[in-house]
Amino acid sequence: AHEQGIMILEKELAQLKLPDISGNFRVLHVGKVHYELSRLRLRNFHLPYSRISPDPNVGLQVSISNAFAELDGNWRVKMLFIRDRGSFDLKVENIYIKISLRLGSDATGKPTVNTSDCSTRISEVRVLFSGKFGWLYNLFHNAIESKFRKILENKVCDSVSESVHNDLQTYIRTLPVTARIDARAGIDYSFVAPPTATAQSLDTGLKGEFYSLAHRSTVPFSPLPLSFPSDHERMVYFGASSYFFNTAGFAYHAAGALVFEITDAMVFSPRSSGLCHCAHPLPVPMQLEQMYPNTPMKLRLSTPTAPFLNIGPEGIKLKPVVDVQAYAILPNSSLAPLFLLSLVRNVSAVIDMRSGHIVGNLDVGRIKLSLKDSAVGTFQVRMLQSIMNMFASNILLPRLNARLEEGFPLPLPDRIQLSNTLVRFHQNLLLLGADVHFQPR
Repeated sequence: AHEQGIMILEKELAQLKLPDISGNFRVLHVGKVHYELSRLRLRNFHLPYSRISPDPNVGLQVSISNAFAELDGNWRVKMLFIRDRGSFDLKVENIYIKISLRLGSDATGKPTVNTSDCSTRISEVRVLFSGKFGWLYNLFHNAIESKFRKILENKVCDSVSESVHNDLQTYIRTLPVTARIDARAGIDYSFVAPPTATAQSLDTGLKGEFYSLAHRSTVPFSPLPLSFPSDHERMVYFGASSYFFNTAGFAYHAAGALVFEITDAMVFSPRSSGLCHCAHPLPVPMQLEQMYPNTPMKLRLSTPTAPFLNIGPEGIKLKPVVDVQAYAILPNSSLAPLFLLSLVRNVSAVIDMRSGHIVGNLDVGRIKLSLKDSAVGTFQVRMLQSIMNMFASNILLPRLNARLEEGFPLPLPDRIQLSNTLVRFHQNLLLLGADVHFQPR
């Protein structure tokens, strides 16, 4: 922010438009002198010493010292019967600028910034006239320099306010407050309150909530209070709470995305179209074959409730409960319910940060099945576990990990690249840290 902000401000100040100056004064033994200074042109405006720091209860403070500028222009004077013209050079040194930037947020949750205070003090202005009577004009340079000082002090703060409004405000509005993830879900990153400045950092609370694109509903649970770790090894940190990830499960569950089907084309032999001759015989009651001879079968996996995970120092853990409903596919394509199984499996997640995205990879343990309901009598479900483990390992898990590999975008302004990243787990909090690089246009 310091490097890029000062660079932009330096360019803006170098383009200051200064008005023509005119006036009258008296010189001993000469009389009344009328002067005009025109075509004032800034050659450069340098800000060699500057710093940016958090300003508690306001936002940010920018302090600039020992700045200097050079400009030139044309002069014209009239005294008695003498008229003369020429050029002049002016040097402005020891410029001190203090800027306070108030950070906030608007009704849409987007960040805002404005100049709450600006002051400029110029210690030294030196003007050198050239021309036939340049030596005479240099005698009354004090009056000229005083006018230049006042004009520049006002113009600098006007330019700062304009630059903040046109450049900085426009840029920070590129920070996305919503992000479309896929055809089913998005993320709400809107500000829940204005940024808070402390003596050492600038902290911003974001909503951090997934939502269904088809129908946004109220999340039935509240965020847990977070204790953000004190860590300053990186330029920027992003804390993703367990609430953030659990709203993802809620959104995808509400969108109907957590439904998977196993058909005979996935599990059974291509030569078979029925239960009896499949490559992996299902240990179901004999009466099932009598009730639905040579009838293909479908298993539908769904979550009765949204999966809920926990974040701790050891990582991310979840234990989703999945219902497995078995159907017989009748000749008219309708489905006849056969039995309902409950599936429980321990799942752990490896989280990383890449290209401004949170990416992940799931690892699962062995599946445990139990019979919840049956229209064909009771039976042992143990052997079905091999088919479910095979489906989870070969089909379901690769599909989920492929989606997690694409990742979920972090809320970053335009042209920001992250490097030197770190990932750490805390209680109820995933902490992501990174250094920031800004890529100019």
